[in-house]
Amino acid sequence: MKWQNALKNYQLYLKIERGLSKNSIDNYTLDIKKLMRYLEENQISESPISITSEIVQQFIYELAKQANARSQSRIISGLRSFFNYLIFEDYREDNPLELIESPKIGIKLPDTLSEKEIDSIINAIDLAQEYNSVKIGERNRAILETLYGCGLRVSELVNLKLSDLFFDEGFIKVTGKGDKQRFVPIVDATKKYINIYKNEVRPTIHIKEGYEDTLFLNHKGKQLNRAMIFTIIKQLAEKIGLKKSISPHTFRHSFATHLLQNNADLRSIQLMLGHESITTTEIYVHLDKSHLTKVVQQYHPRK
Repeated sequence: MKWQNALKNYQLYLKIERGLSKNSIDNYTLDIKKLMRYLEENQISESPISITSEIVQQFIYELAKQANARSQSRIISGLRSFFNYLIFEDYREDNPLELIESPKIGIKLPDTLSEKEIDSIINAIDLAQEYNSVKIGERNRAILETLYGCGLRVSELVNLKLSDLFFDEGFIKVTGKGDKQRFVPIVDATKKYINIYKNEVRPTIHIKEGYEDTLFLNHKGKQLNRAMIFTIIKQLAEKIGLKKSISPHTFRHSFATHLLQNNADLRSIQLMLGHESITTTEIYVHLDKSHLTKVVQQYHPRK
């Protein structure tokens, strides 16, 4: 079996059997292609069926010279998954990464913004800003209010539909990783800014065929891409002189952190964020140890 054939079959497996999103499949693919490129550059002709643990160990050794511990760990995990797939399909009997340990990494605490910093960024938006007669300032405010107000991933934001808005019931329907859907509560302030955009700005856009139900559009009437959301946030951060390195995900982290700081329970936050495991949500506990102190002082019987 050739590498390209094995990779194509693995991608189908990830999509159909495991139901992973395109972004997740692309990340797994990138890890395997790194190994393929290493083999090609070093003129190693081993196939996915015959490659040995010694060759993979040498690849990991070279990788360690240019990638940090977190990146190494992710790539090792991705390759281990690929070779487990080959075992599952009876192409191999062993996993060449079985005895390879991932480098130890500490907990990476997500960057967050304070409520004041959130307000400063949103207030920096020029609401009068237009592009081709489209009030993109109003649109950008609705975008950031939705990111922060609902704790969405950037991919979830750009894929929001008009038909996903259930304002009368107080929810929006979000399609997350693996096309799993969840309902997220939406506060009045966020509804207000979405409605301003939806009722006053969106009707001025000449919408292209196929995007009639897409909520957030660019000035050409098509769905915004992820890169555009990153650019909007980066420009606003520079405008207010913010020294932190932030991204759309920073608003999601801030959403979760501020809920926790205001005594929301982890299980509720988990459901709103769409985390499969509460272990993922628990990372927010590490952001503010004072929250744990408050919980003990308030709820312990011997306080």
